[in-house]
Amino acid sequence: MSKTTQAPKALRGVGNFIDDRFHAAKMGEKNLRKVFPNHWSFMLGEIALYSFIILLLTGVFLTLWFKPSMIEVVYDGPYERLNGVVMSEAYASTLHIDFAVRGGFLVRQIHHWAALIFVASLVVHMLRVFFTGAFRKPREINWLIGVAIFTLAMLEGLFGYSLPDDLPSGMGVRILQGVMLALPLVGTYISMFLFGGEFPGEDIITRLYMLHVLAIPALLLGLIVAHFMILWHQKHTQYPGPGKTDKTVVGTPMFPGFAVKAGGFFFFTFAVIAGLSAFVQINPIHLFGPFTPTSITSGLQPDWYMGFMEGSLRIFPNWFDFQIFGYAVPIGVLVPGLVIPGIVFGGLGAWPFLEQWITGDKRAHNVADRPRNAPVRTGVGAAGITFYGLLWLAGSNDILSETFSISLYVTTYIFRVLVIVGPFVAYFVAKRICLGLQRRDRESLEHGYESGIIQQLPSGEFIEVHKRNSEETTEVLASKPEITSTALTEPAADDKGVRNPESRKAKGRIRRALAEWYTKDNVSFEGVEPHTGHHLHHSEEAVKEHASH
Repeated sequence: MSKTTQAPKALRGVGNFIDDRFHAAKMGEKNLRKVFPNHWSFMLGEIALYSFIILLLTGVFLTLWFKPSMIEVVYDGPYERLNGVVMSEAYASTLHIDFAVRGGFLVRQIHHWAALIFVASLVVHMLRVFFTGAFRKPREINWLIGVAIFTLAMLEGLFGYSLPDDLPSGMGVRILQGVMLALPLVGTYISMFLFGGEFPGEDIITRLYMLHVLAIPALLLGLIVAHFMILWHQKHTQYPGPGKTDKTVVGTPMFPGFAVKAGGFFFFTFAVIAGLSAFVQINPIHLFGPFTPTSITSGLQPDWYMGFMEGSLRIFPNWFDFQIFGYAVPIGVLVPGLVIPGIVFGGLGAWPFLEQWITGDKRAHNVADRPRNAPVRTGVGAAGITFYGLLWLAGSNDILSETFSISLYVTTYIFRVLVIVGPFVAYFVAKRICLGLQRRDRESLEHGYESGIIQQLPSGEFIEVHKRNSEETTEVLASKPEITSTALTEPAADDKGVRNPESRKAKGRIRRALAEWYTKDNVSFEGVEPHTGHHLHHSEEAVKEHASH
């Protein structure tokens, strides 16, 4: 007889105690058997989660010694090169963490690297969601939460980068103040309130510290919890394949398979971050010195996620600046500092609803698209990445000028042209690639794949034998949806010849034009039968049949 293994008596007692009061056994068993897809791309969001956990843990450690004060002191510490230099307590306490606290410099490096990887994994995770259409109904709210997390993460990184009060971070705060001052009427008041007087004031570090360690982390934590609760309720999307439908999920149960994998992946993520922190130095503030308003530096760049704003500020011309009623409106700062980020983040948030409005598709989608099967969406995503990347690259136009011995003005004009032309080129190229891949998929689905075997028929004709695809490949190829829009399929007039009033309005005409743009050049798979091995001239069976005669 087989002996049933039971949990230890103490654990059974605790379990029974909880279940008697909350009746959680059935719910717990159901949740422990929840299925997670196995594809590697679903781990990108987990990297962001694990990086955030590391940020919280290392941040708590750093707060024990950091002093968020701009009171000036004369440094007298272990780093002899700065002894006798007047600096803020914030900068002095950061030097103390680096050189006097055991392991302090490593922990600060881990904190900084984790912040960079946190934002990077958020970006890659959101790109995966965007290109596969995983933002569609019923996940629009979770997409908006993700955009909010991304925005807050950038602000959190900017404020944390500014806390040590070293020379590069002080220049970043100066740029932040310049963007504030660009706001008509209220800009000067906002700057005075935030800085506690004229720049740099005496309160900015203290206020940024409160935002960095309390307000924004609390918001991030709340949004991340909400994101995972919605995800847990709605389940993951999954890629096309055998048995995968909008109502069934194929994957690994939460316990024990996924839990073990996720736990190991956390330590792997921590190991990579710790390895980078130990061997790749980042933000060595002791080499830059304290910030003073009269000092400036060159050749230094902000953290990568703020590079696009740096680039937009550098290349946007001041040709459009004007005054109204005696108030200056510096378009050269206002647009790159506020309007362009607003377009980027606003566009991300609005896209799910815009796409739904164009197509009229209000169905629930639990099976993700292959990016090639949504060529317009993929093209728009490629255009956005190109726009962002060119602005990011423009943030180092001074370094590019020096490296390649090109005039700084020439590089500036080059980037001005590229940020306009580049996204259109990227959109066109990405869309054409997607359409080409769709045609190849249709050929493969209908005729199988080329085996590389050349045979001669009794008639003397040479053919290449095509073999049938695997079941999984056939399911993936056949999963391509037809790209349609209700704006194009709805009748323009009723049976009495009266035109639809919505189609006559400007809104209706715009929607129809966008629908034609979205569905144009669609490669239809309608009527295509999967290759079964019985197609003449394309199968081994056909070759054998002809050879037998």
